[in-house]
Amino acid sequence: MAKIQMTTPLVEMDGDEMTRVIWKMIKDILITPYVDLKTEYYDLGLEYRNETNDQVTIDSAEATKKYGVAVKCATITPNAARMTEYDLKEMWKSPNGTIRAILDGTVFRTPILVNGIVPYIPSWTKPITIARHAYGDIYKNVEMQVPAGGKAELVYTDKDGNETRETIHEFKNSGIIQGVHNRDESIGSFARACFNYALDLKQDIWFATKDTISKKYDHRFKDIFNDIYETEYKEKFEAAGIEYFYTLIDDAVARVIRSNGGYIWACKNYDGDVMSDMVATAYGSLAMMTSVLVSPDGVYEYEAAHGTVQRHYYKYLKGEETSTNSVATIFAWSGALRKRGELDKLPELVKYADALEKATIKTIEDGVMTGDLYSMSKLENKTKVNSEDFLKAIDERLKVML
Repeated sequence: MAKIQMTTPLVEMDGDEMTRVIWKMIKDILITPYVDLKTEYYDLGLEYRNETNDQVTIDSAEATKKYGVAVKCATITPNAARMTEYDLKEMWKSPNGTIRAILDGTVFRTPILVNGIVPYIPSWTKPITIARHAYGDIYKNVEMQVPAGGKAELVYTDKDGNETRETIHEFKNSGIIQGVHNRDESIGSFARACFNYALDLKQDIWFATKDTISKKYDHRFKDIFNDIYETEYKEKFEAAGIEYFYTLIDDAVARVIRSNGGYIWACKNYDGDVMSDMVATAYGSLAMMTSVLVSPDGVYEYEAAHGTVQRHYYKYLKGEETSTNSVATIFAWSGALRKRGELDKLPELVKYADALEKATIKTIEDGVMTGDLYSMSKLENKTKVNSEDFLKAIDERLKVML
């Protein structure tokens, strides 16, 4: 068959470690044989981020704003150990955090359900979508280690030079301080993205923070959500037969555990980071989770919700066989290609993306899977395969579907 033609490039953000290896495998086995792939490529591997002083991350985000659709591989956010391992100039911030701050969007993460994989919480028969605010909080923080015998203050200077001060703590002993922020505009964009997504899916949406403790910061989120809902969305929700409600995050956790799924759970940035991993793991695997960042002006960035699979990468470097789950990365590519096809009115590209996802799920349901799923699958006839053979098994089914 002739390759499917693209008219506008995707922004392609390459990544690190085992996911970087699998990234190339997916392109070679499942994409370029079928699609005349056009991308604007950015190497977000840690070595090149270090070489460019992280400018490549900023450039990739700006390119995403230009082209409208991006696909991103998992990347390393360095800690102290990575500083030594990669001989870094500094401990660069999370590339996801940088990109999300520039695009100012909301991340929607939804588990991929397959027959044979029973969630650790059996009552979860429908997927729970985590809507994660993608700007600010600890991902844009400023932090300091401080010696003993000083006072830390929160200071705001207005446009006329007038200062407002609040004492954070008087340090008799050494300690640490951290400053976080958010913007009303970004919180409003987050709220509207959540409400629009709920209307699209015809699903209830919950929003949860801890405003009883954070009486100004978290309470601001609560108030902005409520004001936008009441003035812009209440009638639409009532007409659609869906519900919005706010609750404390500890209450939300209790409700989620007892639920059947089938709703959207909106969280602040860090809360969404943690809860999406919890939800993904409870459904089966971090590698069975779609993730898309949607900006207020209609820009889309698709990614895998998990990390770089460091342990498998070290095995790979030794020449040992790995059985790494590539489903989330495949769905990042399929999601981006589908959206590119929708925006550019290329039905064949949309059809291909749909078929790629169906072939991936069918492979697992046929009993061919990677090690993480093999250990959980309830199927009687199942086979554990290595990273590359799993992709080849998907390709066999994809050929038939196309």
